[in-house]
Amino acid sequence: MRQTGTLKFFNHDRGFGFITPADGGKDIFVHITAFERSGVAVPAEGASLSYIAEEDRRGRGLQAAQIELA
Repeated sequence: MRQTGTLKFFNHDRGFGFITPADGGKDIFVHITAFERSGVAVPAEGASLSYIAEEDRRGRGLQAAQIELA
């Protein structure tokens, strides 16, 4: 299910950040590869995004995929 949120933080040197969901709840991890796979450049912090939250392959929780600018 597609969700919306705001890019809270992104560390370009380390290649990851977090999205704050619009409906509240725990922040969602986002990796640079999710932006690359979606064909979207990493926006400035505070940008509105839509994404699919999916389980991390390593079982560490949710991460963002299929990112679009909202």
